[in-house]
Amino acid sequence: MVLLAFLALAAPPPPGAPIPREPAALASTYESTTRDLAAAIDGWHPRTGRVPRDVTLYALYQQRIMLLLTERRALSKAVLARLADPRPLRSELEARRELGRLSKPQPLSAFRTGPAEPADRLRGYYLEAQRRFGVSWQLLAAVNYVESAFNKLRNASTAGAQGPMQFIPSTWRRYGLGGNINDPHNAILGAANYLHANGAPRNYRRALYRYNPSWLYVDAVLRYSSRFRADPRAYYVFYSRQVFVRTPRGLVRLTGPR
Repeated sequence: MVLLAFLALAAPPPPGAPIPREPAALASTYESTTRDLAAAIDGWHPRTGRVPRDVTLYALYQQRIMLLLTERRALSKAVLARLADPRPLRSELEARRELGRLSKPQPLSAFRTGPAEPADRLRGYYLEAQRRFGVSWQLLAAVNYVESAFNKLRNASTAGAQGPMQFIPSTWRRYGLGGNINDPHNAILGAANYLHANGAPRNYRRALYRYNPSWLYVDAVLRYSSRFRADPRAYYVFYSRQVFVRTPRGLVRLTGPR
């Protein structure tokens, strides 16, 4: 009972908490952080407005572990072999590596950030789009996460795509339903309209390829979508994460506690 009370009162790791490099210790740390994050999300009531600090800190620590393992393949292999259920982490590492092959480092000055709308409000937009166009809300959330970290990342792409769902303006004029390309509600409905016009939900792979003509992109989005379907907490985990960007000097975190 004393031990349980101590664990319940344990503080989440600070923003710069060290990460173990030994595989067994790192696997144990990842699993305990994931459990603590799940418990913190379960205590997040209501799920509107700001993300609670404990959720923010646990999500950041888990994200930092994942980013380390993305870069260090030998270490990730050793850690995965020690996890009770390696599937969620393995899937995310594969998605991160797929997306990493599509992106190039950019100077820090190229990036702008802003706050995301509340998590449940965004989920309401995805569900509205699902009802109207038949595109699953989890897939729309995955696209929103990959394209702009739920609109926390605000810069246009190198190809000129804009807004929370990263539309080329010419495509937006056809599928944006007359809305504002930078408005999350309008952008999510426009994305669902575009995906539906290109085969979703009958063929998500084809529709996503039309959205971004890369099979690496398609596979990554589908991995995240599957994660959101398999675990009700996963959407809130990803929503609570911070924006890391690739620069010529390496990864830089732009948002979150310091």
